[in-house]
Amino acid sequence: MSPSWSWAVGVCLFRLLCGLCSAGGRIVFYDFNVSYITASPLGKPQQVIAINNKFPGPTINLTTNNVAVINVHNKLDEGLLLHWSGVQQRRSSWQDGVLGTNCAIPPRWNWTYQFQVKDQIGSFFYFPSTNFQKAAGGYGGFIINNRPIIPIPFPTPDGDIVILIGDWYTRNHTDLRKSLNGGKALGIPDGVLINGKGPYQYNTTLVPHGIEHETITVHPGKTYRVRVHNVGISTSLNFRIQNHSLLLIESEGSYTVQQNYTNFDIHVGQSYSFLVTMDQNASSDYYIVASARQVNESLWKNVTGVGILHYTNSKGKASGPLPAAPDELYDRFFSMNQARSIRWNLTASGARPNPQGSFRYGSINVTEVYVLKSTPSVMINGKKRATLNGISYVNPSTPIRLADQYKLKGIYKLDFPTRPHSGPPKMATSVINGTYKGFMEIVLQNNNTKMQSYHMSGYAFFVVGMGEGEWTENSRSTYNKWDGIARSTVQVYPGAWTAILISLDNVGVWNLRTENLDSWYLGQETYIRIVNPETTNKTELPIPDNALLCGQLEYLQKNESQSISSATSVGGGRLSLVVLTLLMMFYALAENLDL
Repeated sequence: MSPSWSWAVGVCLFRLLCGLCSAGGRIVFYDFNVSYITASPLGKPQQVIAINNKFPGPTINLTTNNVAVINVHNKLDEGLLLHWSGVQQRRSSWQDGVLGTNCAIPPRWNWTYQFQVKDQIGSFFYFPSTNFQKAAGGYGGFIINNRPIIPIPFPTPDGDIVILIGDWYTRNHTDLRKSLNGGKALGIPDGVLINGKGPYQYNTTLVPHGIEHETITVHPGKTYRVRVHNVGISTSLNFRIQNHSLLLIESEGSYTVQQNYTNFDIHVGQSYSFLVTMDQNASSDYYIVASARQVNESLWKNVTGVGILHYTNSKGKASGPLPAAPDELYDRFFSMNQARSIRWNLTASGARPNPQGSFRYGSINVTEVYVLKSTPSVMINGKKRATLNGISYVNPSTPIRLADQYKLKGIYKLDFPTRPHSGPPKMATSVINGTYKGFMEIVLQNNNTKMQSYHMSGYAFFVVGMGEGEWTENSRSTYNKWDGIARSTVQVYPGAWTAILISLDNVGVWNLRTENLDSWYLGQETYIRIVNPETTNKTELPIPDNALLCGQLEYLQKNESQSISSATSVGGGRLSLVVLTLLMMFYALAENLDL
């Protein structure tokens, strides 16, 4: 069967079987044209990355166990990968969209992601993961709804609102990248965007005239689910809506114990859902604010995003001072206590009928312990680098997962230290060797002077503790082993630690990284490699037929600039798209038959 015919048959099978599946297992198609456009979010024209000529990109909207088919056309002048932050890619790290698992999509090529959002619900986002491109945009929301058969633990909202907040520079991402390569810091951001737009002119001194701001129109008396994502580069933000309470209900796929907040700290890479009721008298519009946290306020006054909440019966424009942020600047007491207050809703059902709390993580014996320490950037071989445990990660030209697939030697080493190594810092492709079905404890020790957050692909981990100073074995006595939130991105305060627990049941190669984009770019990451010794398609799907090949495998890649999706099979046990289609449809259908 020819490659183009194979793809055509695969698509036909997708569409045919869609009619046989219930809503929970249907296939959803997206076509993404990723290109540069000129925009002026902070009043200065600059190059940003758009999807289908929109910045931010469109929101992906799926339901538990749907299969997503996302055809990405790279119209940039450099390689591109899209990463689906928080989407666990069960059985298929091939679709994760980071350099440890995927070759970048070359300029003027297209490539099709295919993955099932298996056993997940919640609020996530996607973004470009290579070449510092996230600093130019290219991001959008990613929603996974409950199946109708699974009740949500709150009344059905009257609407759904996605809010993307993040710090922003008016320099192009290529200029920012060049600064980092030259050993320079990025400096203070030029502002904060809300849904790709600059601040409302709440202050004529701080905000110049002519900047377009975000306006969200709502109906009085209605309750909306507001999904807020920090898609920025390195700045923690405090989010608040003037005169409105934020009822926390979900974070990165886990329903939370429901609590009201007047403002909420959202760190880089984190996502939250709130219920917000429009219960004010609409005497005027209301401010939506995202302002920098854990920084010197006098130097960061411009780093504030301001949008408008507009009631349909509003009687005037918003005016006056912004609603106040928490009083403390450097004292972490308020922020850390707020973080500790986020608890797992043990009685709510998530993606499946059984309650979230039926997984009793606190009673599982830990099999592996890693203490990962970060410090201020260091010089290695004349270059400024960021490290974990004294190692600055180097991406190999051949992705780790491909190296395993094709049995290539010398691409990486399974020698990442369990504690900070005693020698001088070094650059290496050093990987954690995780044990399939093991239970790993990771302590993230932040000995840097800036706020950090960390993300792990492929998993939701349990946040069991955080505290000031240096972690010790005695710190375990403070762990929450009952209702710690399960999520994929967690903050680590400067001069403090955060502990997480992970059940290693998802086979693949998974990225563990800082979400601070400058430090990530400079090497503050590693990968956890998890292999099932019993080779079986039940725990990992075979390599997809359209997998891109690069590095030592580049000679095997057929040069088809028009459609990578129809690349021919070149060995290594690659799975044809037809068979992959049938397998994914089988899994989707099976999920509907067995809840």
